[in-house]
Amino acid sequence: MSDAPDKESQTENATEKKLNDSIERGDVPTSREVALFASLASILIAMIFVLREGAQRLAAALILLLDDPGGWRLDKLDDAMALYRVILTEVLAFIMPIVSLLIVGGIVASMAQNIPRFVPERIQPDLGRISLTKGFSRIFGLRGLTEFLKSVVKLTAVGAIVAIVLNGQRLALLNAMFVDIGDLPELILNGATRLVSAAVVATLVIAAADIVWARIHWRRDHRMSHQEIKEEIKQMEGDRLLKARLRSIRLDRSRRRMLSKVPRATMVIVNPTHYAVALRYVRSEGGVPMVVAKGQDLIALKIREIAEKNDIPLIEDKALARSLYEVVNVDSMIPAEFYRTIAEIIHLIQTKKTSWPIVRNGRRA
Repeated sequence: MSDAPDKESQTENATEKKLNDSIERGDVPTSREVALFASLASILIAMIFVLREGAQRLAAALILLLDDPGGWRLDKLDDAMALYRVILTEVLAFIMPIVSLLIVGGIVASMAQNIPRFVPERIQPDLGRISLTKGFSRIFGLRGLTEFLKSVVKLTAVGAIVAIVLNGQRLALLNAMFVDIGDLPELILNGATRLVSAAVVATLVIAAADIVWARIHWRRDHRMSHQEIKEEIKQMEGDRLLKARLRSIRLDRSRRRMLSKVPRATMVIVNPTHYAVALRYVRSEGGVPMVVAKGQDLIALKIREIAEKNDIPLIEDKALARSLYEVVNVDSMIPAEFYRTIAEIIHLIQTKKTSWPIVRNGRRA
């Protein structure tokens, strides 16, 4: 049985996850017409800004060679190589700006459609791509027919526009037989520029339409069945449950580490059961009272229970406990606004040397 998906059952639009996964694999919507438009636009720019001056420089260099061929000695191989270097330098100076524009145009056309990304899987050998069966299906299938019709429409549109431009330049072409031969290159360049400009405009319209078509076709190819959507939802829910479980384990470990520090506290501010903040202050250690643990509800009760087992004073002050819980962090010093209140509590605790009754709002119960 084939593992290929049933196209008839794929009636639902692709989810964002599937589309993103396809993009990460390098399966992105692309339009060949955009690259063609970029190439024609680069050629047009070269014809307007580069070709005229470049051709004049190249012609001037070749004229020097042709007018005085005897001035170049070719007795030795070095003489031939010197002539070759001169000609090659002039030809490269003429060609390189045009080639550079074509390269830049191709890069811009690619980057304008999709963000560049390196996908090793796309360059790995795949014998399935040279399958005759798949090749025939691509050529003679629905997609091959669509590409053929697109090519026919493109050729017809561009040909019609070029024919219209040529028809408008008919008199100028006929008069070219009577102009001075020195003006002929300029005349040919102007006519070619008009033709390429018309082709660029036609290709721009075709490329814009092809981009829309490519993206619609890409989304259609990635449609999903109801079962695929259900499986994806299950997978995402499983990931969420796993993440929630891991988060719960991390929080539980963090609470255990925090509660293990409660016996080191020298006082616990409670409210009376909803909040608990354990503080440590030892004069010989110096510094400011440090928060070693804090908690709410069940954690607050656990902190209180540990404090009672370790004979740590419990100070019941609702406003102070709530304020400390909301402001301070574990393993950090208390803010300056609590110095006075905590100092009074420390003084009260230090004056008592026997048992530790609960102190309510700074007074003995």
